[in-house]
Amino acid sequence: MGILKRQRRSFNIGGFTLVELLIALVITSLILTAVATIAYALGVANDSTDDTAEKQAQVRYATLRIGELIRHCKLVCGEFEGNLALWRADDIDDSQINLNEVIYIEQGSEGLRLCEFSSPGNLAINRANIDSLVSGWWLAYNGDTSYTHLIPEASNVQFELDEPAPASRFVSVSFDIVENGVSGHYQINAALRGWSGNLLDESGQIVDGDDD
Repeated sequence: MGILKRQRRSFNIGGFTLVELLIALVITSLILTAVATIAYALGVANDSTDDTAEKQAQVRYATLRIGELIRHCKLVCGEFEGNLALWRADDIDDSQINLNEVIYIEQGSEGLRLCEFSSPGNLAINRANIDSLVSGWWLAYNGDTSYTHLIPEASNVQFELDEPAPASRFVSVSFDIVENGVSGHYQINAALRGWSGNLLDESGQIVDGDDD
């Protein structure tokens, strides 16, 4: 009789009751839920960090590229429907603006980008036709056009000049981008270092050559 009681007592100590099993399952489910919640939160935070890092890298690149273009360009030719035309350099030293020497900072369908032309086309810009740079003539250009995308999701791109082109010597480019659902405003400021005012006549137009 004593042996039987000892065996029953040993069986009760080593097993789980139904209540104990249910409590264990509840605790386990709570722990798993907490782990899943933490994992999801960490994933969202990681995605947000990646998005911010990517946008900040784009802003840094755009600031560097646009700032260098403005500082080293010869003239600001003008603005056309949100596109800013810069005379990048006088590559063939003819004191005229050839189309392949022009670069546009523009807001396209894919955000803030640069537009360049591979050949001079049929027109050298001078005092008689500088307006064509900012009136849309170049849209009929049939040569190769290349684009450099700076910030694909930039919006509300605006340009501010200290003086009307082509007498401008300071340019401010502002734009908005969305980072993690929050819109941020950015601004790039640069001054022309090699402004070619010697190629402008009294009316502010490009002359045909240095002797004019």
